[in-house]
Amino acid sequence: MPTDYVIRIAGESGEGIVLSGEIVTLALSRSGFNIFTFSTYPAEVRGGPSMFQIRTGANRLRSQGDSVDILVALNDDACDENLKDLNEDGLLICDGTPEKQLNSPFDKKVINCPIPITEIASKEVGVYRCKNMVVIGALSNLLNIDYSIIESVIKEKTSRKGSHVLEKNLLAFKLGFDYAEIHKTKPIPYNLGPIGKSEKLVISGNEALALGALMSGCRFYAAYPITPATDLMEWLALELPGVGGVVIQAEDEISALGMVLGASFAGQKAFTATSGPGLSLMVELIGIASMAEIPSVIVDVQRGGPGTGMPTKTEQSDLNLALYGTHGDASRIVLAPTNVEDCFFQIINAFNLSEKYQLPVIILSDQSLGHRKESIRRPVMADIKQSKRLRPGDDEIKDYRRYGLTPAGVSPMAIPGENAGYYVAQGLEHDEYGSPCYDPENHLRMTAKRFRKLQNISGDINMFEKYGKQDASTGIIGWGSTEGAVRDAFERLDAEGYGVEVFYPKVLNPLPDKAIRNFLKNKKTILVPEINYTGQFAMLLRGKYLKQVTPLNICGGIPFTAKEIYSKVRELCNR
Repeated sequence: MPTDYVIRIAGESGEGIVLSGEIVTLALSRSGFNIFTFSTYPAEVRGGPSMFQIRTGANRLRSQGDSVDILVALNDDACDENLKDLNEDGLLICDGTPEKQLNSPFDKKVINCPIPITEIASKEVGVYRCKNMVVIGALSNLLNIDYSIIESVIKEKTSRKGSHVLEKNLLAFKLGFDYAEIHKTKPIPYNLGPIGKSEKLVISGNEALALGALMSGCRFYAAYPITPATDLMEWLALELPGVGGVVIQAEDEISALGMVLGASFAGQKAFTATSGPGLSLMVELIGIASMAEIPSVIVDVQRGGPGTGMPTKTEQSDLNLALYGTHGDASRIVLAPTNVEDCFFQIINAFNLSEKYQLPVIILSDQSLGHRKESIRRPVMADIKQSKRLRPGDDEIKDYRRYGLTPAGVSPMAIPGENAGYYVAQGLEHDEYGSPCYDPENHLRMTAKRFRKLQNISGDINMFEKYGKQDASTGIIGWGSTEGAVRDAFERLDAEGYGVEVFYPKVLNPLPDKAIRNFLKNKKTILVPEINYTGQFAMLLRGKYLKQVTPLNICGGIPFTAKEIYSKVRELCNR
């Protein structure tokens, strides 16, 4: 008996696919289930295939699932496109009448429940756009999802559109529910009735980043809207002013990071979020932040590239840009959260590291991680530690050296307006007082100072996940959002007796060098899964550790499934 189920709602962009998925997601969460969602849609507002997938079960879920148990298709194209992913004994809810036949190699095993979705919406409700609510009603009945819970979520999600719209949505929901009840001809083997009350939050990776920033003490956010990072701004625009913060929509990404550096120079914790095209524009100011030693946090929600690329699809192709982007030797820290809950904690780490070491910190998320929703534990404010930047004491103010040479590379940072704590923060090379200085020996001393921070940071960056057999000859090492699929694959491999060890660093610059060397030491086979074409992390590992690794790369805009990882490891082990 499966411990979890995968529901996929598919149709055309503009048919309310995402709203339908969000309503079902919230209803299942409030029924006590854990949640993991995945969605994909075109860059256009209307037209093109759209899909929202919900994996739900009583236990924690780490990936979107390998196949589909329940497929809801709002039109024939969606049915034809997604039927291949439906399990042989799965449930299909499609637009049509009971006489409609499937064109499928496994017709006889599929539980086919056609619903005249378009007809009910257009004729009985009188609003064609209510098709998605008809579907939600039918789904609720067939899966035994609590009627009152879904009804309350529909009210919550659509009441702001006015009483007339809400009335039509509720009518469409009821008609879909009633139709499924009357026309059921086979027992449905899926029961998602309430199993308890969940105390967990269901939020996306982007929402977790925004919430973590707020709880870190960040009170300034500037950004330019860009998919798939825009919903950070939308969330913060609602919440940050309530705690005395400021949100600014800048005219471009360069201006946004410039504003962040200005706010940080003035003493505020500040950050921005963007995607690959925006990070490309920011590289000059990243260099200035490094040179002027200004704390700053930059979130990159990666998408398919290069150029404008695929704005609504996922990819992990900005690693090299995050590690090396900007001219000259510019120190920075790069973090990579692995799941939604980790997004919350890694942005807190980002602010703490940035404030403590006075340099830019880049967080590498991606479209899949940023937009998916997961059930996470409610954070406790009392457990969150906030680092503060080093400030000058009274004795230091008398002869204030903003860039004084220190063993740790960190110098006291005065706030503008403090008595005698004046200095110029600029992109020019400077001496200890901040005055321009181009002397070769001075440049060497100052460059060494800025990189000394990274050498002394090891105690703060021992952040990684490691599990499996320590003496295993087969290893998996990766970064970011692929960890969930890897963990699911690992559990299957472990259950089948395959000895595998997994290592996932949360810090990509500077890498936890000693831990990685220990992991790689006795491995004969090392798999590196990445959602990019060139295998950027695999190349980094080869160059730094002189170790042969096997890259596993996909770049179609869709995240890994556990099955893909599992199959590749078995192939390598059975050679």
